[in-house]
Amino acid sequence: MTQIGLQLYTVRDHLEQDFEETLRKVAELGYKGVEFAGFYGRSVEQVQEILRETGLTAIGAHTPYNRLKEALDEELAFNKAIGSRYIIVPYLAEEDRDRWSEIIEDLKIFGERCKEEGLVLCYHNHDFELTLQHEGKPALDAIYEQVPESLLQVELDSCWVAFAGLDPLEYIATYQGRLPLVHWKDLVKKADGSPETVELGRGEIAITDIGDAAIAAGVKWLIVEQDYCAADPLDSIQTSMEWVRAYAEKGGNLHV
Repeated sequence: MTQIGLQLYTVRDHLEQDFEETLRKVAELGYKGVEFAGFYGRSVEQVQEILRETGLTAIGAHTPYNRLKEALDEELAFNKAIGSRYIIVPYLAEEDRDRWSEIIEDLKIFGERCKEEGLVLCYHNHDFELTLQHEGKPALDAIYEQVPESLLQVELDSCWVAFAGLDPLEYIATYQGRLPLVHWKDLVKKADGSPETVELGRGEIAITDIGDAAIAAGVKWLIVEQDYCAADPLDSIQTSMEWVRAYAEKGGNLHV
């Protein structure tokens, strides 16, 4: 059954102020799991304790590409200790976006080490992996074609696929079976064409169709994320959870 998680980057300012209390509020709102984007100086034991207290599942951790190059074993050990299953490459800096062949080889190395430790490597897209090309195809597709499925799974950010002008439903269908994680988010295009992420149900993305397709494809976690919040981020994630609950009440194999 598909479960609902939160990418904690959404509430980063609150985590900076009070890591433990923020996780308590996330759990109170009904999120079942969290995807970390840093641990805010907490030790393994401190993270273990707040996860035990709240009942939250550590879905995985967004871990920068360069951090994996420099300290892969350290990151693997920390994630194993807190019960996190997925190590996710979240973003590539602009200076890295013209050397796809090297990145693909690094992903193979990261994926092999994750596999050895019983963890799973994923790659999380933005729009640039779909608008930039490598060997005649979108760079994202080249990555998944050249890194074996056994070494790299898909975390599809459906919102950024749509913003890039492509169809998230087609991408879900293409990578079904290799797709444990989907970022479920909404946005509007501002007057200048730039994106602004908003609470679920308040934007232009076909999030109901994406949720339906992800659940049908056997996605393990639909992960709510809002890159920037006009409101207080805790209010924003509450609004999004209210939309999720209304969606779940309409049926579907969704655990909320």
